[in-house]
Amino acid sequence: MALAQPELISLAAGFVDQATLPVEETQQALAAVFADATRGRAALQYGTNAGYLPLREAVLARLIAADGEYAGTRPHVDQVILTAGSNQMLHLVGEALLDPGDIVLCAAPTYFVFIGLLDGLSARAVGVAIDKDGMIPEALEETLERLKRSGERERVKAIYSTSYFENPSTVTLSRERRQQVVEIAKRHSADGHLYVIDDSAYRELRYSGPDLPSMRALDETGDTVIVAETFSKSFSPGIRVGWGVLPPELVGPISGLKTSIDFGSPHLNQQLMSAVFEKGLFEPHVQVLRESYRAKMNAMLAALDDFMADLPGVRWQRPTGGLYVWLELPEGLDAGPGGRLIEHALAEGVLYVPGEYCYPGEGERARKDRIRLSFGVQSAENIRRGIEALARAVRQLL
Repeated sequence: MALAQPELISLAAGFVDQATLPVEETQQALAAVFADATRGRAALQYGTNAGYLPLREAVLARLIAADGEYAGTRPHVDQVILTAGSNQMLHLVGEALLDPGDIVLCAAPTYFVFIGLLDGLSARAVGVAIDKDGMIPEALEETLERLKRSGERERVKAIYSTSYFENPSTVTLSRERRQQVVEIAKRHSADGHLYVIDDSAYRELRYSGPDLPSMRALDETGDTVIVAETFSKSFSPGIRVGWGVLPPELVGPISGLKTSIDFGSPHLNQQLMSAVFEKGLFEPHVQVLRESYRAKMNAMLAALDDFMADLPGVRWQRPTGGLYVWLELPEGLDAGPGGRLIEHALAEGVLYVPGEYCYPGEGERARKDRIRLSFGVQSAENIRRGIEALARAVRQLL
C-alpha cells in the first residue's frame, strides 16, 4: 500500500533507516576479503553448512561478553549455526520441533511474522498475557496448566519471546522474569521437552538503561534455550546474515534440515561480516544507529505528547530501544483492517500496522484498539507530521 501511494507517510514498515546503511564500511570489508586472491576465491566458493568459522567464533565471543557470567556451561562454537537472517533460524527451529497441531506459547502481542511462520507449519500460536516487564510468569504457568488439564500439554513444544524491545509492544523481559521463564520451561519439561526461543533481533538497538543477559546465560544445563540473532537491524538487512545458538541435541537435526535447503547460507556474505569484525567496523556503526534511532524515537514520543496526550484513553509505552512505539487506543475504537480508523488515517495521509495482526489466534484475546508505529524509516520531520495526521484521524472517531 505504501509503495502504491508514495505520498503516504508510512509509520508501518519495520525497515531500517536508508540513510544509515553502512556503504563505506561494506566497501572496506569487501576490499579486505578480495585484497588476497586466495581468500577472495574461498569467499566465492561453497562454505560449510554451519557457516564460516571465524564469524561463528566472533558472534559467540560477542554474545558471551555481552552476557557476562553464565549460570552453567557456556555455549561452544559447535552450537552456533549461521543462517540467511534470523527468520531462517526460526523457520528451521520450527521445522525441527513442530508437527502439525503442535503449540508454541507466545507473548500477546508478539512478532506477527512468527505467527505466520507457525501457521505455515500448521502449528498453533497461543498468546500469554504481558505487562510492562514482559510475559507474566503466572499467566504462563496458568496457560500450561490449562493445556495440561485439556490433554494438550504434550503438544506444547516451545515458548517464544522477543526478549529485547518486543516487536510490537516494545517491552523488555525483565531479568527476574527471564530466569522465571527458563525455570518454568525446565519444570514443565517433565511432560515433554519444552524449549525457550529467545529472539534477540533488537538487542543491539538499546538507547537507554543497562543491557540484560540473554536467557541462554540463565540456562544452567544449556538444554532449554535457543538464541536467534541477526545483523539485519544492527548492520544491514541486505546482507542477510543471522545466527542461532542451539542446545547440543538440536545441532544435528537443524544442521540436517539446513543441508537439504541451502548447503550453507551465502558464504561471501559471511566472509564480509567477518571482515567487518576484523577491521573493527561493527561497534562504531552500531553507535551511529543508536544515535540516529534515539533521535527518531524521541521525535515520535514528543509528537505523541504534543498531539495525543489530551486524548482520553490513548496511552503508549516509552521504549528504551528497538524500532517501535505501541499505541493503546480507547477500548472499542476499531483500528483493525476492517475498522474505521485505518480509513480515516489513510485519508489523512498516514499508514500504521493494526495491532490485531500481532495477536496469536488462541489464548489472550486479540485487541483491535492497538496499533504499531515504527520510527525506523521516516525522518524526524515526517514522523511528526505522521503522528499529527494520525491524531486528527483518532479525534474524528472519539
